[in-house]
Amino acid sequence: MTSKPSTIDQELIRQLATLLTDTDLSEIEVEQGDLRIRVARSVTAAPVSYHVAPPAPAAAPVAAAAAPAAEVNHASHPGAVPSPMVGTAYRSPEPGAKPFVEIGQTVREGQTVLIVEAMKTMNQIPAPRAGTVKAIMVIDGQPVEYGEPLLVIE
Repeated sequence: MTSKPSTIDQELIRQLATLLTDTDLSEIEVEQGDLRIRVARSVTAAPVSYHVAPPAPAAAPVAAAAAPAAEVNHASHPGAVPSPMVGTAYRSPEPGAKPFVEIGQTVREGQTVLIVEAMKTMNQIPAPRAGTVKAIMVIDGQPVEYGEPLLVIE
């Protein structure tokens, strides 16, 4: 089997980068034969927290509905642990396994708290400090952006 030198089509990369800007996407990947090109950009928009709200009770009292829930901005929290890369967040080492951490759990510095899969590589996310997990902002299998808060450790 002979190996042909791979030439990267820089014009294609420029076109993909323009497409990212025009469509406001954060990344795009194309495959042509044996060549796969992935172009990604960092998004400078305000970070977004994803919350899974429990379903509202069918007959909620009117007084409870009138009181708005206090929305917590975890992105600016000093204990927020940001995603170091774009990828897919996983809360456990494998499907069906116990999650690495739960809310209220005490963690030590360096302990694995999540995994972010990027380009078929599982990257362990260590706790940057010891403390208690106060919030988890991702669900298992959720796509995450660079800098997006994953959880809060106080």
